[in-house]
Amino acid sequence: MGRPQIFRMEEAVNFDPDLAIGTAKELIEACCKTILAELQVEYSDSWKITKLVKETSKKLKITPDDIKDQAKAAETIKCLLSNLATITQGITALRNKYGTGHGHSARTKGLKPRHAKLAVGAASTLAVFLVETYHARQNEN
Repeated sequence: MGRPQIFRMEEAVNFDPDLAIGTAKELIEACCKTILAELQVEYSDSWKITKLVKETSKKLKITPDDIKDQAKAAETIKCLLSNLATITQGITALRNKYGTGHGHSARTKGLKPRHAKLAVGAASTLAVFLVETYHARQNEN
């Protein structure tokens, strides 16, 4: 799940930050769409990335049922995921302005590797969490 995007991001982050940023968004989209498809949940290709993340998180029931003070943990985890979803909006904005996927003027200056690392790190963190949660849920059943 997402292997081509991960390899592409790793290769591009220092030498082609625009590609790394564009691929970071693709990674999250591919991860969410794959999980939703595996769970047999219908989604639309027109959904924005925030809706994909929200629906995927909802279907995964991200908070374990057997933890102490589940309600408080659920709120904290929802807050963290909400923050990551907000970061994905930022990744989308960066991708639209600087990343691959849209043609840019030859005069457009790109971002630096540190910006790409920020986008890649945030996307990777979210994708790994979602995939690990998906696998944990599959093992529970």
